[in-house]
Amino acid sequence: MYRIGIDVGGTFTDVVAIDQTGQVTLAKAPSTPQDQSIGVIDGLTRLAERLSLSLSDLLRQAERIVHGTTVATNALLERKGAKVGLLTTEGHRDVLEMREGLKPERYNLRLAPPEPLVPRYLRLGVRERIDAHDGVRTPLNRRSLNQAIDDLKAEGVDSVAVCYLHAYRDPAHEQATRAALAKRLPDTYVSLSSEVLPQIKEYERVSTTVVNAYVGPILERYLTRLAERLEEAGYTGTLLIILSHGGVTPVAEAVRLAAGTVLSGPAGGVGGGRHSARLMGVNDLIPFDMGGTSSDISMIVDGEATLSSNRAVANERVALPSLDIVTLGAGGGSIARVDAGGVLHVGPQSAGADPGPACYGRGGTEPTVTDANLVLGYLDADNFLGGRQKLDVEASRAAVARLAGSLGIDETKAAAGIHQVVNTNMAEGIRLISVRRGVDPRRFALLSFGGAAGLHVTDLARQLEIKRVIAPRVASVLSAWGMLASDLRFEVSRTHVGDMGALGADTLRSLYAEMEAEGRERLAAWFDGPVQLRRLADMRYGEQVFEVDVTLDALDWDADDLMQQVANRFHDRHEELFTYSLKDQEVVLVNARVAVVGVLPETPDEAPNPAGPDAAPVAHRRIYIDGWIDAPIYDLDILPAGQTIAGPAVIESETTTALLRRGDRATVTPQRWLDIAVEFSSNTGSV
Repeated sequence: MYRIGIDVGGTFTDVVAIDQTGQVTLAKAPSTPQDQSIGVIDGLTRLAERLSLSLSDLLRQAERIVHGTTVATNALLERKGAKVGLLTTEGHRDVLEMREGLKPERYNLRLAPPEPLVPRYLRLGVRERIDAHDGVRTPLNRRSLNQAIDDLKAEGVDSVAVCYLHAYRDPAHEQATRAALAKRLPDTYVSLSSEVLPQIKEYERVSTTVVNAYVGPILERYLTRLAERLEEAGYTGTLLIILSHGGVTPVAEAVRLAAGTVLSGPAGGVGGGRHSARLMGVNDLIPFDMGGTSSDISMIVDGEATLSSNRAVANERVALPSLDIVTLGAGGGSIARVDAGGVLHVGPQSAGADPGPACYGRGGTEPTVTDANLVLGYLDADNFLGGRQKLDVEASRAAVARLAGSLGIDETKAAAGIHQVVNTNMAEGIRLISVRRGVDPRRFALLSFGGAAGLHVTDLARQLEIKRVIAPRVASVLSAWGMLASDLRFEVSRTHVGDMGALGADTLRSLYAEMEAEGRERLAAWFDGPVQLRRLADMRYGEQVFEVDVTLDALDWDADDLMQQVANRFHDRHEELFTYSLKDQEVVLVNARVAVVGVLPETPDEAPNPAGPDAAPVAHRRIYIDGWIDAPIYDLDILPAGQTIAGPAVIESETTTALLRRGDRATVTPQRWLDIAVEFSSNTGSV
């Protein structure tokens, strides 16, 4: 039996299968942005070929498929979502446009206001009002509601977002509106704020509900199409989708909470990072994922990833809990250009999967990071993707040469400049994500994954003064691999604004017990295995505007001093993040949250790679590191456990390449991973 993980990236679709012995088999196929399910089936077909099976035989033996998709993300980025109508409380239809009242660039006088996902003529007020404290102030006016629905029907909307004032307190009016929509617009996707984000803060709730309605129909069509194709090919099991918080969920739940998939793909990488940390015995890890289009950076602290509700995706607020991931426009397909002032820039524009870098031979002519790496000798043109794809060296040289002409330098220096600029950009991104959390990146190890990361990661480590880099054998498909280590997860939240001193321990216990019961009930519809609970809260000091996420696990919930324990946990978290706490100030509980986790069977570990005599280089190749040198080339798949390789050297596998610079020493682990010690006393190793 096999468990299969699928991650759709901007350039490649990664597919991983793990059998009952832990044996890992991987495959890659070009992504198909016009219909991602085509690339998924192509990837599964290639995976089946590697296992000497037909596609139908592979799928019949698959007990679980976990999928990370960028459908929702792309719909937001490209503004290709559904035509959405918004029903809201009369007088509040402009909340979506007013946002939080602050410009993202407050000193930019020419900054154009962002265009809302729902134009004003499709944002309609309905006469109703629920008070934050006293219940219904104005009953739902049926005439007003029916007129608004008729107007949306006349405009031909595909989806309707419903967000009434204070519906998080009482969802009755939103539920009645859904019933009316079901009668008059039966084929329309409906998104209720009381189900998507039942919390205070009007703009966050409206924005998240609208994003859910905007991407929901697109995601539903895609997942329906994919499920049909899998069924036609012979799959009869459950298709699970990984959500932004790192847990997995069935298709129906993913469609209902479509906004929770906007970081679906990168979430698998964090899951893989968490699993890697456990395997390598590392508590503090910075997962660095460099793919074809972008780089994703996150943090594992004390073995756990950080969640955040303060997210913006494509300039749209999505306030659902999600893994704290920073995405940079830097990948193998990032395009290099020279601006009017003669300054070299790399990214964020990308050649993507089609046409891709110039060396792919699909019509691309712009110089990219991959083209620069090929010119510098870091890639083997005849052994890309295990030899299934040949790279066109001359096309890369021609593309880089045109850029070199604009800079007035030779082709080699231009390629080296592209490589160094993208490294500097990514190192700065890692520095920011760590320092802004009040932590020193130098105490972390750096986890290198994504097909492009291995050629850049040791230079990043030098710039950040990080001494250890870990490069898994599954680096190029770690997101897909990590999805198979994820569990089912349902989130339940309640807004319960109140000073900790006034709430009382019994009220807090009752609140969390109610949420846990709801979460268990929802999980039971899909799962009958072991369950774990995580209690969390969003808290702040009384005069603060933004909340801090606080974990409330491992407290003594029966103790008389429960409220003091919770307050102390917040003080500690605040000090951890901002280096200070104010223990004499009142603490406010804003949102209470529970994660109900269905623990799926663990993925078995692969049989260890045996030790043996050191493997010799399989070839030598000229590469550029502070000048052209003749570097040994090693095949990762034949390296025994315990072998140590000193840089400069290149270590190749079927889907990725690792570059060791001067002073680097890579030790092969029993998993056939590379544990790289980075030396700072030697030359920086930059190209």
